[in-house]
Amino acid sequence: MSVAQLFKPRRELGRTGFIVTALGIGDLADRKVPLETCVATVRRAINAGLNLIDTAPGYEDGYSEDIVSRAVQGVRDQLFIIDKVDHHEAPVEAQVDSSLKRLAIDHTDAFVFHGLSSMSSLTRMMQPGGTFDQLADCVRKGKTRFRGISSHDPDVLVSALQVGVCDIVMFPAGPFVDERYIAGVLPLAKSLGAGTVCFKTFGAGKLLGDTVGYNQPMQVRPRGKLSSGGGVAEAVLPHLSVVDCVHYTLTLDPDVALLGLSFPNEQDAAFSAALEFVPLSDDRMEDIRIRAIEARQDKGSCWWNPDPQA
Repeated sequence: MSVAQLFKPRRELGRTGFIVTALGIGDLADRKVPLETCVATVRRAINAGLNLIDTAPGYEDGYSEDIVSRAVQGVRDQLFIIDKVDHHEAPVEAQVDSSLKRLAIDHTDAFVFHGLSSMSSLTRMMQPGGTFDQLADCVRKGKTRFRGISSHDPDVLVSALQVGVCDIVMFPAGPFVDERYIAGVLPLAKSLGAGTVCFKTFGAGKLLGDTVGYNQPMQVRPRGKLSSGGGVAEAVLPHLSVVDCVHYTLTLDPDVALLGLSFPNEQDAAFSAALEFVPLSDDRMEDIRIRAIEARQDKGSCWWNPDPQA
């Protein structure tokens, strides 16, 4: 598949004024993969037209930011770059400056607090002079244009949106996520004009394959029925397809579905699914949800839900 300009920007990311593509470029950092290969993979997605990219200092200890730094050279102005503040209650500006240095740019389009999933932390961070105020100072100084959070807790997301500290929210939206993300957070964010950038379309890979997440092989597999030779064979676990997952998330209609696609064949499968997308019926959505429950069984906890074992 040729990836030259497959996608075009489709709508504004919340109130940011930036027109984003339906798919975004998630983290591709893997220190087992050469830097040049990772950069080429990101550039392939950019060449396909994807114009939002996500990174964080904690992704492979800065390797992700190194990849993004090289991948965006010459095209930075065409992209919406999101970076993270990993340490929620440590001084913010020093973290922002370190990330900008690794990225080799003078500002990002957004910095968000990474994985902010504690209500008590959120309360402390929102105190006068706290880290939300410090991130707002970085906006005023031109080091980033917008602020927000990524979170694995619907209640934290709702609270942060209601008090007006988020231009952007990042949260799970896929066939196997806590329903409050979809029924509560997504419509609230849209009503307030906050951009919605959603992840876990593939359930960290659990929905597509036999992994405990992010291509980590299962150490123990469930046993199946007696084989013809008298032994007990390993069970064949149920899976969803890339089309199932991508179409499900796109039907939910976040501003951006953020996909971590580490290899060209993975990109091609997701790109093809997105290009043939037609919104799913309620019955089809329910069918995928039911099959997703089966597909994630015996594959470890789903840490993006408040109850990871649910």
